[in-house]
Amino acid sequence: MPEPEENLWLDDAAGRLVRPYTVSNGRTRPTADFNLLTMVRSTGTKPQSYLGPDHAQVLSLCDGPMTVAEIAAHVRLPAVVTKVLLSDLVDCGAVTTRAPMQMGADPTDRELLEAVLHGLRKRL
Repeated sequence: MPEPEENLWLDDAAGRLVRPYTVSNGRTRPTADFNLLTMVRSTGTKPQSYLGPDHAQVLSLCDGPMTVAEIAAHVRLPAVVTKVLLSDLVDCGAVTTRAPMQMGADPTDRELLEAVLHGLRKRL
């Protein structure tokens, strides 16, 4: 029985056999503006041209809203490589993005930060 295509690029001992920069064709800058909390979702539009197995894997994760950080974790690629793949998908109309929602709290609110710190210490 032939080995599934997705397993051809993985080795149990060595991990991923293809270096991340080859996945993005050596590109290190996405054409779209993302941060790790940017929400990404599939538009339902299929890319007109073949983009590659990594693009297909990323696109398959975007059925529901997911952050760039979550996608990077699922595909086990550095965030910058994931952003390049996502920008390719944005450019061809296969995914759409939305900036993370601001919760209205002041990120430098000392009381809020102390409450978070207290909660973290309590869990340890």
